[in-house]
Amino acid sequence: MADFLVEIGTEELPPKALMNLANAFHDHVANGFKNNTFGFSKTKVFATPRRIAILLENLDKQAPSKEITIWGPPTKIAFDAAGEPTAAGIAFAKKNSIPIESLSEMVGNNQGKEKLFSKSKKPGLKVEDLAENLIREAISALPIPKKMRWGSNAFEFIRPLQWVLILFGNKIINSQIMGLKASNITYGHRFHSKNQIIVDEPREYESCLREANVIACFSERRELISSAIKKIAKKVCGIAIVDASLLDEVTALNEWPVALLGSFDREFLEVPTEALISSMAEHQKYFHLTNTDGELLPLFITISNIESKDSSQIIRGNERVIRPRLSDAAFFYNTDKKTTLEKRRESLKSIIFQEQLGTIYEKTDRLSALAEYIAPIVNADISLSVRAAQLCKSDLVTDMVGEFESLQGIMGKYYATNDGEKPEVAEAIQEHYLPKFSKDAIPKTAIGITLAICDRLDTLVGIFGIGQQPSGSKDPFALRRSSLGLLRIIIEHNINLNLYEVLKKAATGHQQLQTDDDQICMQVLTYVKERFRAWYEEEGIPTEVFLSVSARNLNNPLDIHRRVYAVHTFTRFPEAVTLAAANKRVSNILAKNPLKDMSAPINKDLLCEPSELALTKIVENLEKKIQPLLQEQSYTSVLKLLSGLAIPIDNFFDDVMVVTDDDETRINRLVLLHKLRALFLQVADISLLVPER
Repeated sequence: MADFLVEIGTEELPPKALMNLANAFHDHVANGFKNNTFGFSKTKVFATPRRIAILLENLDKQAPSKEITIWGPPTKIAFDAAGEPTAAGIAFAKKNSIPIESLSEMVGNNQGKEKLFSKSKKPGLKVEDLAENLIREAISALPIPKKMRWGSNAFEFIRPLQWVLILFGNKIINSQIMGLKASNITYGHRFHSKNQIIVDEPREYESCLREANVIACFSERRELISSAIKKIAKKVCGIAIVDASLLDEVTALNEWPVALLGSFDREFLEVPTEALISSMAEHQKYFHLTNTDGELLPLFITISNIESKDSSQIIRGNERVIRPRLSDAAFFYNTDKKTTLEKRRESLKSIIFQEQLGTIYEKTDRLSALAEYIAPIVNADISLSVRAAQLCKSDLVTDMVGEFESLQGIMGKYYATNDGEKPEVAEAIQEHYLPKFSKDAIPKTAIGITLAICDRLDTLVGIFGIGQQPSGSKDPFALRRSSLGLLRIIIEHNINLNLYEVLKKAATGHQQLQTDDDQICMQVLTYVKERFRAWYEEEGIPTEVFLSVSARNLNNPLDIHRRVYAVHTFTRFPEAVTLAAANKRVSNILAKNPLKDMSAPINKDLLCEPSELALTKIVENLEKKIQPLLQEQSYTSVLKLLSGLAIPIDNFFDDVMVVTDDDETRINRLVLLHKLRALFLQVADISLLVPER
């Protein structure tokens, strides 16, 4: 065994793609060796702006040898009646270097037939045999949306390659990667290190680069930056707000990070905080600071990729750069305030939401009509909900949102407040975009909840209605995220809502749907409910639990959610396995012996076995007891009561032959089983909890 190192040196890589590239490169190379039966102890990924690299420790020098069995002709063909080799047998012996006199010993059984065979050992591949092609394949397979060429060659990559290092132990693996000859040479920091660096052993790689002012490990640089930011913030009695995605991006931009504190004029604090933060983060990659009350301080922390002898010059340079950025934000804000959101709404008539679905203005008209319908369901003020729906997209045509797209809704709230709109309307304009991503906050106000639901329903129905629903990994309108957000809002706010009915109402606002409303609404309903599957998988709830509830074809997400958790709790009851199996058995019996009259009562005069009398009595009692619990959606309590049926059902099947020759008795027992199954089906089809064989 020996350590294996490969480094691909490039021009500066796109920071947001860096770790995806590095991890994908690692996975392809590591899995390539693994799939070819090479063993190694552990791996490490390295990623900086100018390189991606991986280290495989204690990689086998050679894969294990393989024993190969070659089957020849059947013995009936290989030997004659006297047991002497025929021409076919002799040919097989010569081809596989078997002495003729030993041929009779090379007989085995293959698929029930006696045949000649030959065994040989094929030496395993060596690292040198596999590495070059594996690295080439890994580079070609990287998730690069847009590749580029450089120089006069035909090679394509995300950035021009500058060097390639491939070491196995202390030896260079002779390879050509995209026109570059592999070596044991790497390069340090672009400004702090001018000379080539020779790496003698793979495990020296990190320390060699560190001496050349490069911290190769991404996670180490990330932690170093995070710690430095917090340390500086503490010195000025501030709190550094470290956004994870910004931290990742800054880590990917620096090889030798140095944190520095800068400041800006206090007058800019009159601009909305979110606008200042967006300007600093999006344009300059600065981290902002707040005081203990959460108020923005006129300070920022920048990460320099140079350790300067006079860091004050770098700080002054950054302060000079940020001032015009903040001035722009202040100008946009003051200019935007001069025109009300209501007047800006007219400008939405020229902005297309989707070519077939019309303009943003038309969308706000649809949202207004839908808000009037949904507001009472959410206990929201109808007139204010309609007003919020009319204005909720007007900030899209402001200068501020034009510059910072991430501020849509946020600036709408500021401008609505400035216009003198009701506070509830202003808040709803911001909230209706929530949640923007997984784990994000959801709307809190009734009007915000109403508007968020309306916006998602309108988009879902419209996009499905023109046949643009997600397929595979393509989801240009983010309908998966939108559906999960819709479900979260409904569930976390306990909104009892018939999703099919509100989808039908949403569909009435669209005039250009390709198919009839009912079909579209059923498609959307199925799609949204299917998002529950991913939700429950993330929470560790088995798929069969969701399927048992999904089989009921329900339209109320909150009701579905409560049933799923009730069934999940039920699966932990000691009686669960028995009852699920019993329901499966009952389901099969009823499927093979369908009842003509599902509402037929049980004829007690035909009950003769003690176990069927006992089961009938329990079923009738439970029918009465569970009704109020079902109305309260107390499904766990219902299933707890039904769990008492485990022993009576077992006794019934032990003592009673359901499908008897006597028609009346058979039908009567089938009616009993139908009523028994109906008790469980009022919650879920728990027969689906039994795994398929």
